Amino acid sequence: MVASAGHNKNGSEATRKGPRGNWRNYAVIGVGLAVICGAAAWIGQYARSGEATAFEPPSNAVGATTNGDKLALPVKPTIPVTLTVYEDPRSPESRAFAQQYSKTFGQLLASGQAQINYRLVTASDHQYGGSGAKEAAAAAACAQDQGRFSEFMDQVWANQPAPQQDDFKNRTLLRKLAKKAGKIEHDAFNLCLDRGTRQGWVTKSQQDYASSGLGPVPVVQLNGKTIADPATKLTPSKLTALVAKEAQKVAAAGPTASPSPSPTS
Repeated sequence: MVASAGHNKNGSEATRKGPRGNWRNYAVIGVGLAVICGAAAWIGQYARSGEATAFEPPSNAVGATTNGDKLALPVKPTIPVTLTVYEDPRSPESRAFAQQYSKTFGQLLASGQAQINYRLVTASDHQYGGSGAKEAAAAAACAQDQGRFSEFMDQVWANQPAPQQDDFKNRTLLRKLAKKAGKIEHDAFNLCLDRGTRQGWVTKSQQDYASSGLGPVPVVQLNGKTIADPATKLTPSKLTALVAKEAQKVAAAGPTASPSPSPTS
């Protein structure tokens, strides 16, 4: 009976303390989970910030500098005549040039006379303030990963706001432009955009351009040689003639000839 009473006493005490002890254990576990989740969130945020600064060229980018940095986005590669076109998504001058020469570029590509390497730069962000040019350029690079660069940039030019408004910093707008461009897998595009995967590449491209001394966009180079004042002294017919002349020159030099490399830009 005594042993039984002792057992009941200890059991009653355990019963009284049990819930409180359990809650204490739950609290410790809860704090531990919160610490783990917080650490995971911090690690994720740190990883994403690293993506936004890492230099990771988009798919099929090509070397555009003497040290081999892949800063150019080619359309129709491996053609002997290369046009390199510097564009700023937020620049009205770039928009006017792109729209004026859209048909001409299409004809040159279709004829097989030239490839076009596009360089995306963001000087307008410094000029007007904000980050719209950088965001739009990074989005275009994300579209390039899916082979839809030209289609996305067509939407950028068609929907370019006044540069003072900096609307391209709004990623919701950039997602809408991707939908309008068509044939873009949006989950992959959105992930690329939200993680800032191509931000570091855009930063590098702008730094390279700023140090080149090429002057304001638009800038056009033909097999590495800069065409003077394309906005005022060049016309679509003149550009077509220049490309044809350069193609004849390359063809006459023989199949082993290669175009001059683009200068560091």
